[in-house]
This record gives sequence, structure tokens and C-alpha cells, in this order.
Amino acid sequence: MKKLILSALGATVLTLSLSAADILATVNGKQITKEKVQEILGSMGAQTPYDALPDEVKKRVLDQVIEQQLLEDKAIKSGIQKDPEYLNALEKLKRKLALDVWMKKQLESVKVTDEEAKKAYEEHKNAFKRPETVHARHILVKTQAEAKQIINILKKATKKNLKTKFEELAKSKSTGPSASRGGDLGTFSREQMVKPFSDAAFSLEEGEFTHEPVKTQFGYHVIYVEKKNPAQTIPFEEVKDRIKDNLRMEKFKEKVQAIAKKLRNKAEIKIN
Repeated sequence: MKKLILSALGATVLTLSLSAADILATVNGKQITKEKVQEILGSMGAQTPYDALPDEVKKRVLDQVIEQQLLEDKAIKSGIQKDPEYLNALEKLKRKLALDVWMKKQLESVKVTDEEAKKAYEEHKNAFKRPETVHARHILVKTQAEAKQIINILKKATKKNLKTKFEELAKSKSTGPSASRGGDLGTFSREQMVKPFSDAAFSLEEGEFTHEPVKTQFGYHVIYVEKKNPAQTIPFEEVKDRIKDNLRMEKFKEKVQAIAKKLRNKAEIKIN
């Protein structure tokens, strides 16, 4: 029993210490929490969490929040709430907030089933196709003669060490920005490269390289294809959530438009 009591006390002390760590300052008895400061930072468009800020920046931010709270208290004590401008702005804010929260509730009430999503997927299957892609490397040089010399060296390489040899030559010979990566261009579709380059790359099989230099506006290329990925349809499970979100938004718009139409038909509207 004694151990249980001590454990409970320890947990309480830990909770209190964590809460205390979240209180950054107390101004005239009012606490300024880390959460409040983070909210203010977010409203100003800041992306960096408060805890990740340098100490001097944290101090400046906290000073600004303290000053803001002091000014807010002064404004309230001045009786500004009775000012007509304040009351007018407050009424506008209330109406906007009411609409925002109501719209959020309407959106949350819209449901989309997996069956509906599957039907939309089947009806628009062409929209979920991945194009044919290749993963390739290249060696870029200035002249056709240089490219042919590299091709001749690669022709002497065995199938087993061809890729390694290609990477070595890319690092030592290529003038392109991918040279340091062994000429690696990653995976790309036909449309992502200039036509002469794409035509050559997509004509190769996996583990093959171009036996003739490929000329583009950048120079002369020797291309090696590591992997080919055929065109395919993205599986339903991968896009299900995205489809459901789109359908939910469509239903939401239709629902709000229908409500607005009914209200308009019942309302007495006079347009000057």
C-alpha cells in the first residue's frame, strides 16, 4: 500500500511539473501558457514550434505576448466593449463564426461509403493511371567522339559489372549535375525528358545502354536503364481516401446549395 501511495504521489508531482513547464509567465495573476504563445505564432504564419526557437527569439516572442496581454487588459478596463464600433465588429464576428461552425458541422455530417468511392473509381479509372516510367542513368559529354569512347569502354564490360563501370565513368567523365550520383536520374516518365532522350531511354531493356550517342541541346548522352515500370492503374485502396474526400466535398456543396435554394424561395427578397 505504501508503494502505491508513493507511486501516486510521484505521478502527481510529475503532472504538476509538466504543467508548470507549460506556463511561461504570469501577468497580474493570469497565466501565459506555451499553448497560447504557439497559437499566436500560428496566427502570424510562423511554422517553427516555440520550443524549437533560439532562446533570444523565445524571449522576444514572450515579451510581445506579455505586452499584448497588458494592452488587452487595458482595453477591456477602458470599457471599450460599450463602444458602437466594438459592438458592430463583434456582431459581424459572431455571424461569421456562426456560419463557419455551422458549415463545419454540415461537412462533418456528410458521409461517403466505400461502395460509393469504388463506383467513382470504376467510372473514372483512366484518371488513376500511372504512366510508363524508367529508372535510368546517363553520362553527358560535350562531343560525339567522347560519347563513342565511353560506349566502347562499356562494350568491354561484363554484364555483371556493367552498372558499376557505368557509375565510375559517370563520376569521372560526365559534365551533368548527376555525375556525383553516378549519373543517376531517378525514375521519370516520357514527358519529363526531352524527346530524343526519352525515345532512347524507353527503347532500352533493363540492364542495357545506348550503343550510339544521343544528341540533345545539352550535349551527347550515353544512357543506361536500371529498371522499367510499365503503365499501370493505381489500386483502389491507394486512392480510396482521396476519392472519399472529393465525394464528401461534392456532397457538401450540393447540400449547402440545396439549403440555400430553399431559404431563398421562402425569403422575402427585394433587390434595389
